[in-house]
Formats: sequence, C-alpha cells, structure tokens
Amino acid sequence: MVKNEVLLDMKFSIVTTLFQSASYINEFYERTTATAKRLVGDDYEIVFVNDGSPDNSLDLVIRLTEQDSKVVTVDLSRNFGHHKAMMTGLRHSKGEYVFLIDSDLEERPEWLETFESQMKHEQCDVVYGVQDFRKGNGFERWSGQVFYLFSKMLTGIDLPKNVVTSRLMKRCYVDALLLHQEREVFLLGLWHISGFDQRPQVIKKLNSSETTYTIRRKISLLINSVTSFSNAPLISIFYIGITISLFSLAFNVYLIFQWAYFETILSGWTSVMASIWLIGGMIISFIGVVGLYLSKVYSETKQRPYTIVKKVYAKKQD
Repeated sequence: MVKNEVLLDMKFSIVTTLFQSASYINEFYERTTATAKRLVGDDYEIVFVNDGSPDNSLDLVIRLTEQDSKVVTVDLSRNFGHHKAMMTGLRHSKGEYVFLIDSDLEERPEWLETFESQMKHEQCDVVYGVQDFRKGNGFERWSGQVFYLFSKMLTGIDLPKNVVTSRLMKRCYVDALLLHQEREVFLLGLWHISGFDQRPQVIKKLNSSETTYTIRRKISLLINSVTSFSNAPLISIFYIGITISLFSLAFNVYLIFQWAYFETILSGWTSVMASIWLIGGMIISFIGVVGLYLSKVYSETKQRPYTIVKKVYAKKQD
C-alpha cells in the first residue's frame, strides 16, 4: 500500500524545471496561472525547480515567488539533470493532481484543461502527451526511433513512443512513483513500470528551440535505461561465450583430425591473428559491459541523494 507522505491542501500542482529558461518564464507563468484559475480558481500551486540554471532564471522566479503566494521555487545546489529535477519537483508538490510540464513553451500550459477533461471522462490515473509527429530534423527522428527499438530489444519493456514531459497525474500515482529510490533516474521507464491506468493524448509539440538531447546524451540515456531495467547484456555475454567455446572446440577437433589422418596443418597466420584480435576485442567489450553494471551497483550502494536542495522559496499564504 502506498503511503501518502504529503499533506494535501490544494487541488492542482503544476511542476516544471528551469535550465536556461529565463526568456520563457514570464509567459509560462502568465499562461499557466490563467489556465489554473479557469479550472480551480485559487486552489493550485506552481512549483519551479531550478536545476542549476546558468542564466538569471532563479532571480526571475524568486521575484514571482515574492509577488504570488501560489508560486514555490525549489533551488537545487547545482545541475543534477532534467529527470532528477523533475522527481524533486514531484516530491515538493502538494496537490491532489499534479501536472508535470517543461517550461520552454514547446509544451502548452493550456494542455492542462484537455488532460483534465480526458482524465475526468475516462476515469484514469494518468494522462500523458504523445507527439503526433516527432519534432526535429530527420536525424533526430531517426535516432529517436533507434533509441526506442534498442530499448525494447534489450529490456523487453515496450515504452510508449514519442512521449513528451507533459502529464497529469493523480496523487496516488505520484506517491507510487516517488517510492523508486534509484540514483540513476530513467524517468520514462519509471513512469511505465509504476503501473496504474495511464492513457495517452495526442498533442502537437512546438519546435521553438534546439533539442538538448544530443546523440551523446541519447546513447547515455539508452545505456542507463538498459542497465536500469534489464540484465539481458550480462546474460547475452554468457551465451556468446558458450557459443564461441563450442565453435572453438569443434575447430580444434577438426585440426586434430587433419593432423592425425592427413598429416597436414592448415596454414594461415592472417586468420589466426584476425581471430585473436576478434576474441580480444570481444573480451574487452564484455568486461566493459560488466563494468557498467558494477558502476551502477557502486552508485546505488553509496545511497547519495539524487538531488540536493539548496533552498525553497515560498511566500506565506495571506
């Protein structure tokens, strides 16, 4: 049974993260506030999580906090990463319903109304946004498809494709999500394996800025997703090793047969050297895979907090 660790004192919590977001903050705040007021009047809060933003995003949201008691600012001690910052925002939310969204306005704050309408109509626990057409150039779309394909092959988990950050969640789902204590957070996987009744809503995401998910970050995310949710690479190493051993045994029997009956030894130093390099490369790569899992265990056993909150800014309710 999931224990509710927060005191519910409002209807909606809107949670977002900040990183180089200064140019979007004011418009995001105005549109989010207007949308929330249309739905629940003053029964809401907006939680900004400053993920070590290098610009003046923190100053802007602190100013909003001083002006509006509905705004809460969680300032992290440094940049910890998008997924960890979002989990921290969820942990500080107090609403019966939590709307998670990016602050760069590529995802519209007005989606809260359509998400709420679908949740009420379908009586589900989560409504999440999926893109009708993945944004970005051809390479971004292709790399995204490759990510989902390899993730499914290696983990066996069929993650929803083209999912965006925006999602409306009931408190029971948020509490279940916060039970996960991983230090290496892969939020898309945690969203999926937490269960509950989750329904998609097709949306159109704007393309107003360059993606921060470079090919290097996507590869890192893929490795993190596989090592977090599957032991398939370790099992594959075992089976590949058994297969190579059987082929080697069969080849040695063949060489002995050639020597015993035909008194000839097959020549070909090139093939021998190629085989040595192949096996050597495979051994090194296999050790690397084991090392990835050991590093994951090492990180988890230290039990360090995945984020550190420097200060929480909030104006007292009048």
